[in-house]
Amino acid sequence: MTIATGDKLPDATFKETTADGMMEVTTADLFNGKKVVVFAVPGAFTPTCHLNHLPGYLENRDAILAKGVDEIAVISVNDAFVMAAWEKATNGTGKLRYLSDWNAEFTKAIGMDADLSAGTLGVRSKRYSMIVEDGKVTALNLEESPGQAITSGAAALLEQL
Repeated sequence: MTIATGDKLPDATFKETTADGMMEVTTADLFNGKKVVVFAVPGAFTPTCHLNHLPGYLENRDAILAKGVDEIAVISVNDAFVMAAWEKATNGTGKLRYLSDWNAEFTKAIGMDADLSAGTLGVRSKRYSMIVEDGKVTALNLEESPGQAITSGAAALLEQL
C-alpha cells in the first residue's frame, strides 16, 4: 500500500555520512517535532535526479526554509558512500540531508519501491516529494514519469507550503 496524505510514516533507519563518520538516522530522529521536506530520487547521479530534481531543491532551499521548514532531505536507494559523493559533487553539504535508504526499507514500507531492473538499476524509489509534519504526511507528490521532476520538483512543493 502506498503512503497517502494524512498517514504517519513508519519506523525506518537511514544512513548518513557526516564529518563524524557514518551515522544512523531514524525516522523519529528526522521527523519528530519538525516540519521536513523530503524528496526521493531513483538514483544519485542519474540524469534527471542529478541535473533536474536535486538542483531545484538546492536553488530553492532558502525560500523553502523561510516557509517554516526545519530541514530538507533527499532519500535514495543508494549506499551511504554514493550519497556522500553526491553531496560533495553537488555542493550540498550543510544545505540538504543526503539520506541512504540502502536496503529500501523505508521505500518499501511506504509503497514507493519500483523495480527498475530493465534499466540496470534494480529496486529503487519512485520519484516523489512530500511535506512531513511531526511524522505525518501533509502533502505528497508522486511523479508519474520517472524521467520528469515536475510534480515532485521544488517549485511545485514550494507552492504547497
